[in-house]
Amino acid sequence: MAALAAMVVGWRTAAPLAYIAGSLGTLIGADLVNLDKIYGLGAPVASIGGAGTFDGVFLAGIVAVLLSPVARPSRRGPETANDV
Repeated sequence: MAALAAMVVGWRTAAPLAYIAGSLGTLIGADLVNLDKIYGLGAPVASIGGAGTFDGVFLAGIVAVLLSPVARPSRRGPETANDV
C-alpha cells in the first residue's frame, strides 16, 4: 500500500517515499498503536519491535528497491518553451 500511495503522490520520488512510508507505517502500526497492551502482559520488561516489525521494514525496503528503476527521475534537464 505504501508503494502504491508513493507512486500516486510523487512519481519521481516514489522509491524513497515508499520506503519511508512503509517503514513508518510498520513501526507506528505494529508498535506505537499497541503500547497500551504492555501493561496487560505482566512482564517486567517489554520490548517494542521484534521479528514482525523487522520483516515489515525489510519488505518495505525490498519493494522500494524494486520500485526505484521504474520510477527513476529522468536525466534530462528541465524542459523549456523553446524545446517544444
